[in-house]
Amino acid sequence: MQTRHPDRATATIGEVAAAFGISRSTAYELAKADRLPVPVIRLGRRLVVPRAALDRLLVGDLPPAAVDPEPSAA
Repeated sequence: MQTRHPDRATATIGEVAAAFGISRSTAYELAKADRLPVPVIRLGRRLVVPRAALDRLLVGDLPPAAVDPEPSAA
């Protein structure tokens, strides 16, 4: 797990994965598919998430987006 840096305005995808209790690879897949319940910012090749949005979601102040990591087959 990566170290949390509270002075940074963004969190890495690894930090987001740890906060959600999912693997880093799953978090990257969801981020690339625009399916994480928080905004993802691309900085060159790097993906980051605003820490304020992540913190609001984790305390229940931000309604989660409809995320279904395993869409059901119709």
